Amino acid sequence: MTDSIDDIRAAERLAWAREALQDGDIGLERASTDAGFRSYWRTTALSPSRIIMDSPTDKEDVRPWLRMRDILEAAGVRVPGLLAQDTTQGFLLLEDLGANTYLHDIDAHNADAFFDAAMMQLIKLQKATPPDDLPQYDDEMLGRELRLFDTWFCGTHLGLSLDCGEMEMLDAAYRFLINNALAQNTVLVHRDFMPRNLMQAENGPAVLDFQDAVVGPIAYDALSLFKDAFLSWPTERVDTWLQRYHAMADAEGLPVPALDAFIRDAELIGVQRHLKVIGIFARLHHRDFKPKYLTDVPRFFHYLDAVLPKYPELSALQSFIDTRIKPAMAALEAKQTDAPA
Repeated sequence: MTDSIDDIRAAERLAWAREALQDGDIGLERASTDAGFRSYWRTTALSPSRIIMDSPTDKEDVRPWLRMRDILEAAGVRVPGLLAQDTTQGFLLLEDLGANTYLHDIDAHNADAFFDAAMMQLIKLQKATPPDDLPQYDDEMLGRELRLFDTWFCGTHLGLSLDCGEMEMLDAAYRFLINNALAQNTVLVHRDFMPRNLMQAENGPAVLDFQDAVVGPIAYDALSLFKDAFLSWPTERVDTWLQRYHAMADAEGLPVPALDAFIRDAELIGVQRHLKVIGIFARLHHRDFKPKYLTDVPRFFHYLDAVLPKYPELSALQSFIDTRIKPAMAALEAKQTDAPA
């Protein structure tokens, strides 16, 4: 049944692409996939090639993507060029920016230049005027994201049953992180501003995957850029880049606090993000059958290990991770290693 549905969708996608391009000879080949329900397809037998975004309407409405794309483009942010759209079927025709994201191309030698260009795009994004009805990164959203850690990672993935004392400790840590986030000045927040969502392009880099943008803490996206889900950098370079971003943002009139306060804000919103992403990666594995993301979970515990000792308010969280989480992770890894093939 699934194969039949996929075949029908593939035929609809190809027919729409041929009609949109007025070319009955083109084909489509997979360009990339997304952690959500969208998929991307590159035209063949056409120069220049184009990209079809396929966003099934019953799974992921393409209209939020289109709306945010227009907002960002109006603010001068480099976004993918839109050539045709069909919101009823969930198809978009886009310019082809190539196969590689920043994640493929960035390295120790070009990182400074890459990140300078990315920060310029980020500042344009943060200066954009969000619509009045854009969601706020509020108490409820921040808390819901943090709960992914104890629900999906601690509970579903590690199989831990947390007692009342442990839940109270997590509640206190979460409240500290939420309060810090809510105290920050707010701007438009991409929520996944990282190398995998940036592509080299003329007047770029081009910014991708922006449909879940909200109004929230100013330090969030800068921290996401340098403490990436799939790529780690030496602490000294991260500190330098955060200082560079702060100077650029301040010069552009963005509401960044003094540097010391900004670094604190970035570190603490980073803890919130790291816990959230650990939970998301566990959910992708157990709910969505996408196990590859779990291999990057240790990266986030390294991030946490570097920051939590700086903040006495999070010492209980650090102890919980050291005494409960890491032993459970080691035990699960040993169990999986010993399991018969």
